[in-house]
Amino acid sequence: MTNALSLIVLAAGRGSRMVSDLPKVLHPLGGQPLLAHAMAAGGALAPAQIVVVTGHGADTVEQTLSAIAPNAKTVRQTRQNGTAHAVAQARAALEDAGGDALVLYGDTPFVTPGTLARMVEARAQADVVVLGFEAADPGRYGRLIVEAGRLTRIVEFKDATAVERAVTLCNSGVVLAPAQRLFDLIDAVGNANVAGEYYLTDIVGIATARGLRCAAVTCPEAETIGINTRAELAAAEAVFQTRRRAEMLAAGVTLIAPETVFFTADTRIGRDTVIEPNVVFGPGVDVASGAVIRAFSHLEGAVVGPQAVIGPYARLRPGTVVGAAVRIGNFVETKNAQLADGVKLNHLSYVGDASVGAGTNIGAGTITCNYDGVLKHRTTIGARAFIGSNTMLVAPVTVGDDALTGTGSVITDDVPAHALALARAKQVNKPGLAVRLRARLLALKAAARGTAKD
Repeated sequence: MTNALSLIVLAAGRGSRMVSDLPKVLHPLGGQPLLAHAMAAGGALAPAQIVVVTGHGADTVEQTLSAIAPNAKTVRQTRQNGTAHAVAQARAALEDAGGDALVLYGDTPFVTPGTLARMVEARAQADVVVLGFEAADPGRYGRLIVEAGRLTRIVEFKDATAVERAVTLCNSGVVLAPAQRLFDLIDAVGNANVAGEYYLTDIVGIATARGLRCAAVTCPEAETIGINTRAELAAAEAVFQTRRRAEMLAAGVTLIAPETVFFTADTRIGRDTVIEPNVVFGPGVDVASGAVIRAFSHLEGAVVGPQAVIGPYARLRPGTVVGAAVRIGNFVETKNAQLADGVKLNHLSYVGDASVGAGTNIGAGTITCNYDGVLKHRTTIGARAFIGSNTMLVAPVTVGDDALTGTGSVITDDVPAHALALARAKQVNKPGLAVRLRARLLALKAAARGTAKD
């Protein structure tokens, strides 16, 4: 058996039970499309070729796929005539493939690379390998019929006898076989069934009739969960989050209330990090060791350095890079901002499209005014600067090292290093005017009420 492996991922189904305009395989699980999970599992085997069969919403699926796996080929199943028909669409793309082909499903996200590796190992002793599972409730799953240690056929529930229905070893649909043999077997598959479709499961009986050896490899039932409805998607998300939380705890991350913390598939957290309750990690977050993410914070597309403290109630948006020992406090939002080591940004501020130097302290209520209604502009703040509370930094603008801005300033020009910038109108007090103004306003209010009554 050659080591070359081709991966065929079926992603053509309509998924009508999702009741969605979005193709089923693009619905997110753990912050990534369902399809990405299947691609990652198969990709762990380092396949020589990847072919994804698209159909419903093909343009959208293929656009997403270009970001997930840019080297993958796509073929289209214009009519959904069953799983064997879907796999057959990959024939032309794999006409020169000399190794095995592994068939996966874009809506089955939990099959692990370890399980797939065991299927590859089993291929040394079998011509066709099928992934099965012992079902707690076999229901209407297809049954794997094993006789004398060999998988001889797959029986659909509706066609099974009472004895066959008592079998609890069920079919996942995942198949591994030599690529060209797989297509030869598919050529013999018929559609004499109620649905008039060509089922991939039929290849096992055909292979057995030809004297070929088929084998079943088993995995936990949880790995075979397929997503067909919103309810199943929600249940899958719960399974995913439970697994990720367990992985984080095992890796040395402290979760104060694990059930309230939500991760994505690519979340990376260093050991000895503490995560308080009700924290959400969107895609693309990397947190270094020893950080503290305080309650009710939301991070997405952000890098957090060691010993940093984020939150509570902080929002880190994409492009945020936080250095070591940075302090980002309550109701602070950052976006496309680089905060060097030791920066303090503790209260009620927005820092977007900005670079902040080491040791700088940014006072409460500071805003980098980065958008002029058409274009974004950048703010640069040097090291060890002090930005007074309620400062508006109107980008593009630069504040130099060791500079200060006065509280309530609107900074529109660059501030040199070591300078103090004051940009606010001089206060003027008008003695007694408050009393006279209030009396006038009360009189106007009374007059307005009298007119309304008339």
